[in-house]
Amino acid sequence: MPDIRLSSAQGKWILLTTVLGSSMAMLDSTVVNVALPRIGHDLNANLATLQWTVNAYMLTLAGLILLGGSLGDLYGRRRIFVLGVVWFASASLLCGLAPDSTVLVVARALQGVGGALLTPGSLALIQASFHPDDRGRAVGLWSGFGGIGAAIGPFLGGWLVSGPGWRWVFLLNVPVALVCAPIAVRHVPES
Repeated sequence: MPDIRLSSAQGKWILLTTVLGSSMAMLDSTVVNVALPRIGHDLNANLATLQWTVNAYMLTLAGLILLGGSLGDLYGRRRIFVLGVVWFASASLLCGLAPDSTVLVVARALQGVGGALLTPGSLALIQASFHPDDRGRAVGLWSGFGGIGAAIGPFLGGWLVSGPGWRWVFLLNVPVALVCAPIAVRHVPES
């Protein structure tokens, strides 16, 4: 029976890494929409290609999310979560460096695979780690912070597109993953 308390240092680390991981996937689904006009202009992409930039991510994420959860159950929730974080960050780097729209669409599909690995794992880690008395509060905090991440996506996207450029919409995931994965490895028990 899990016995980690939310108020403990380990509990706070678990909550932080699961929020960071799932927020990357949630944020990316909203922030990219703001960047689409600039992406289309810079990569000379037509409307259909821009639509596939969104759809490639959403289709692989939605289509594989149950498989991601099952893989976590079979091979370890933390292991699959960390794999998803690293996969997502690698695909994000490829998106940020994409020389053309074809590479961007393929990289977005790969991002969706990473999101499908990490998203169910983040909630499963909370369920498997926290004491039953703290689970409801931990899930509530995870949901609340995830919602904040999705809500700030359009604002962050607008700032990035008008400032450093649309590529930073994707590149921003790399430092987040560089924080998230080591915290998970160090502080989250395998289940």
